[in-house]
Amino acid sequence: MENVSILWADDEIDLLKPHIMFLKDKGYNVVTTNNGIEAVEIIKTQPYGFDIVFLDEQMPGLSGIETLMQIKNSFPNLPVVMITKSEEERIMEEAIGSNISDYLIKPVNPNQILLSITKNLKGKRLISEKTTHAYQQQFRNLGMEFSNRLNFSEWTEVYKKLVYWDIELEKSKDNSIIDVLKMQRVEASQLFSRYVESNYLDWIAPSAKERPVMSHTLIRDKVLPVVDDNQGMFLILIDNLRYDQWKVLQPIIEEFYRVERDEIFFSILPTTTQYARNSIFAGLLPTEIEKKYPKYWVNEDDEGTKNQFESELLGEQLKRFGKDYKYSYHKILNLSAGRKLVETLPNLAGNKLNVIVYNFVDMLSHARTEMEVIRELADDEAAYRSITVSWFEHSPLLEIIKFLSGKKIPLMITSDHGSVRVESPVKIIGDKATNTNLRYKTGRSLSYNKKEVYEVKNPADAFLPRTNVSSNYVFCRNTDFFAYPNNFNYYVNYYRNTFQHGGISMEEIMVPLISLIPR
Repeated sequence: MENVSILWADDEIDLLKPHIMFLKDKGYNVVTTNNGIEAVEIIKTQPYGFDIVFLDEQMPGLSGIETLMQIKNSFPNLPVVMITKSEEERIMEEAIGSNISDYLIKPVNPNQILLSITKNLKGKRLISEKTTHAYQQQFRNLGMEFSNRLNFSEWTEVYKKLVYWDIELEKSKDNSIIDVLKMQRVEASQLFSRYVESNYLDWIAPSAKERPVMSHTLIRDKVLPVVDDNQGMFLILIDNLRYDQWKVLQPIIEEFYRVERDEIFFSILPTTTQYARNSIFAGLLPTEIEKKYPKYWVNEDDEGTKNQFESELLGEQLKRFGKDYKYSYHKILNLSAGRKLVETLPNLAGNKLNVIVYNFVDMLSHARTEMEVIRELADDEAAYRSITVSWFEHSPLLEIIKFLSGKKIPLMITSDHGSVRVESPVKIIGDKATNTNLRYKTGRSLSYNKKEVYEVKNPADAFLPRTNVSSNYVFCRNTDFFAYPNNFNYYVNYYRNTFQHGGISMEEIMVPLISLIPR
């Protein structure tokens, strides 16, 4: 490896001359010292001069652990390899806790040193190359899979694989292979949209013999059986959480919970909070809610919050299924409400069912549209996932999950729908009463190209409310979004590459449903 500089600090550095010569013969630049104080000074005087540090744990004066802490305080990203004669567990734990990159036991041989350098400095590139090669091998198999006539179970498996490669390949610097995956995702998305359009009305029909778990059957089919089998459990619904966002949160949550089942259910249309989440808690489709519980349904053109009766709808669903549970419902819309809920958790532990609706991810997607700074922070899919992780790591939600794990309470995590990064405008014309959502429109006298949308002429067929006698619904597919001809260019430039929901895409419709058992 060319142009790599190593600092090696060891009070017996003279005895290590054969190792130093070995590294120099391999082309490495090696600077040595026999004490920790001088090691820290050398690094400070040459802050960008070293790629990796080898550090003896047992040095007189400033010990190896103390030297390590000083280095990490000033240069937290500089790899440090601890070398020691001792295998004492306490020393190992202290070194690992101080964020070492590797740990070697004396006597070390030159090949151990070389392996450690390769692992720390070449590791990312080697992993990237291996991942790229693995995807290249899977590319043809994936393409053959989703070009077949897949059922909903097979589509969920295809989507999981695409998400896996999306997350894995973001570590790669090979833009060409990332572009190949993007093209494959576009093809899969187009085929999935056609699949949904061909089957959706059959799925939601009362006579449906075969359908995926959907919003209106989620609690009946998946949640209540778990509640019945446990003394108490929590259902956490993170609004607008995509499956790929779940996958990057999973390693954090797995410190406290073991994943028992990693499943996907299908959101109803429109894939928005008003329709999908009300449907989840009611266990009914939108027009069924409107008919059975008119006081709990708020139409598009009505004033007020569209999801203000979720707790009541949940209670009615439990009654219909004869579940006399003691339950609670909490909706968290801001940081202070989250912190307050953490304080009251001990009071909820005795309930049979506790539901928490956490609203951050939905707020993030809207903020990304409206705030320039969030647009820049979440510029693409990878960044969108990254900012989700950053939020979660510092949120009261993580504190809630830690508490529940400590109390050995089972947990389910899900969402109501996902979102998709929109790119292509579809022109539509509507009157002032037309709703504002970018991914679906409902109203009268809508004008659009029928080939560019999924059209539901009779809302009753899709169990959707009709706000007017001549109203219909149209949905965007894939990464399309609706734009009005007036101020078209401004509108398109403002909303392109924002995350939206309401339409038909894998990201919006296929929703994570995760069952977790405390560790």
